[in-house]
Amino acid sequence: MTDQADVLAQLSNALAARVAAVRGAIVAIRLPGERHLTGTLWQPDVVVASEQSLPKRNEFELIMPGGSAQGATVSAKVAGRDPGTNIALLRLAQPVSLPPLVSGPAEAGALALAFGADGVGGTSVRMGAINQAGPEWTSSAGGRIDQRIVLDIRLARAEEGGPVLNAAGARLGITTFGPRAEVLVIPAATIERIVPALLRDGRIARGWLGVALQPVAVPDALHDEAGQSSGLMVMSIVDGGPAAKAGIVAGDIVLTVNGTPTRRLRRIATHLASESIGRNADLRVIRGGRVLSVQAVIEARPPA
Repeated sequence: MTDQADVLAQLSNALAARVAAVRGAIVAIRLPGERHLTGTLWQPDVVVASEQSLPKRNEFELIMPGGSAQGATVSAKVAGRDPGTNIALLRLAQPVSLPPLVSGPAEAGALALAFGADGVGGTSVRMGAINQAGPEWTSSAGGRIDQRIVLDIRLARAEEGGPVLNAAGARLGITTFGPRAEVLVIPAATIERIVPALLRDGRIARGWLGVALQPVAVPDALHDEAGQSSGLMVMSIVDGGPAAKAGIVAGDIVLTVNGTPTRRLRRIATHLASESIGRNADLRVIRGGRVLSVQAVIEARPPA
């Protein structure tokens, strides 16, 4: 029993040390109705938050963590937003002390600690396993995410955007909600790649065709020629957009983009990354009972 108690005490002390190490990076972002969202201090003057949950405003009040300034309120302005990677940046008027955290890898089955702000300058913490640590993937909004990390952790809405550490204390990234309240991690590598561009430009330019698409079945008579049973029908076209310039019309069924079948909208997003701007996109479409090829030049999506 003594050995077991010693092991538990060592684990408890190690977890407490992880909390102490990261506490200074956890920020509460005040929202209307006495609510809050969690942000993570990423640079001395930059807080990273979950873009999908941050209201569309230009300025926020932040409740800062730790030390003698615990509970102090400061203002910050939005420096950039990227729905593609779900990253929003808030810039502090004055830099503050940043805990010396080092980013590290995520491995399936390893323990993870997800932190949140309690809204008054304190910290919440949840422990669970890394359920999945998969390869790079593309979000439905076209953002390239360096690794698909899924946590076996239940998270409160106010805790979204807080830092995640592995058992060794390395920073994995920040939390966000995926489909069906699945808890995902925006990897540190993605944040480190996106932050400089957002600070410089306020947004991440991504490719755009200027069409609204809807999944549909391919007519039975065209299954053999199309080589697939479903595609994406063009429901509307932006005047003057890339698709309109290429002669795409409403009712066209897009079968492939650069040879990739369009069975899901997410498949198209992989061809519309930032580096796609200015490149040709070969669209194989059904129009008037025939299958034909149309060339479009991908342009940068206009600012929202």
